[in-house]
Amino acid sequence: MKQEVLRNNLKQIRTRLGMSQQDLANLAGVTRQTISGVESGQYAPSTTISLRLAKALGCQVEDLFWLEEDLPEITAIPAQNLPVGQGLRVILARIGGEWVAHPLIGQDAFRTEMIPSDGEGNRLLGVDTVLVKLLEEPQKLLHTVVLAGCSPALSLWAKAAERWHPELRVHLTFANSMAALQRLCRGEVHIAGMHLYSSQAQEHNTPFVRSELKNVGKKQTAVLINLGVWEEGLLVQPGNPKNLRTIADLAQPGVTIVNRDRGSGSRELLERKMTEAKIPFTAIQGFDHIVSGHQDVALAVAKGIVDAGVSSAALAVAFGLDFIPLHQSRYDLVILQQYLEEAPVQQLLSTLGHRQVISQLQALGGYDTSLTGEVVATVEG
Repeated sequence: MKQEVLRNNLKQIRTRLGMSQQDLANLAGVTRQTISGVESGQYAPSTTISLRLAKALGCQVEDLFWLEEDLPEITAIPAQNLPVGQGLRVILARIGGEWVAHPLIGQDAFRTEMIPSDGEGNRLLGVDTVLVKLLEEPQKLLHTVVLAGCSPALSLWAKAAERWHPELRVHLTFANSMAALQRLCRGEVHIAGMHLYSSQAQEHNTPFVRSELKNVGKKQTAVLINLGVWEEGLLVQPGNPKNLRTIADLAQPGVTIVNRDRGSGSRELLERKMTEAKIPFTAIQGFDHIVSGHQDVALAVAKGIVDAGVSSAALAVAFGLDFIPLHQSRYDLVILQQYLEEAPVQQLLSTLGHRQVISQLQALGGYDTSLTGEVVATVEG
């Protein structure tokens, strides 16, 4: 049987009304020690004293006191980026029949505001699981879809889906294309967003998915569903003061760039275009100046920290920057076939064909939505 504990907010209400403990004691006809004992939780007041306190403060007994059950605990598999430590804020999701705990740290802790936690976990060194004390109703956690990726369109899609399905929760965990795919293959997320191009195979995404599935060591099938085809290229400052036109112009004296981390589609595009133009990486000032996301690239250019960086046309529009197109990149959602039958995943995917989602993607600028929602490939590992 769960242990119930009497909680109160007597001190908060008393101090908000500008009362001392003695003032409240006088009004309620009790001792100051009684007030102190109740506020500290050392003393459970009788019904009579509870009624007196509520009357003295002008509120209901239920406003002052409530019974709180001990929070349940569950055992979860930690995502690889969950650090060792106690009191870690986590998001929980049911993935492939297992509870998976994702840390709410860094960029993953925010959308435009701090994200509420599902629980607190203690991960111990050398232990394969993490014990999480829940802060949310367990039933709500069953409606969570975890989505890894770096496209700003993912949050737009997630918010639209949550409006249409109020019980659905979409947790976005930031990752570049390759990192998102690896998280999917480790069983940490339901869906990975990616935009990588293989010059050798002349294909988007599929060769990388096939290779990663083979590395897992067990037979799995992944389905690729298109989110959109977006324009990628160089973000440059308004008016293009350095008169940049091609990748080759980045090698000019006095031109600086910012680059993305390894495994990102933007870095892959930059390196591919430089190789095609026979420009050594060392010839570009700022090639080793690494930032972790599309927004960081746009901010660096917008603030005048650098002259250029690779991102999408949608980011150029959002930050009022000029844009030099380089490549039409297919942004796909990669899902293991076994997850397609899960109800929250079905709910999320069902919104892809909704006119409002299509319209929002088109309004971003630089998005071709003719393939949005279509299965573009099925890959077996």
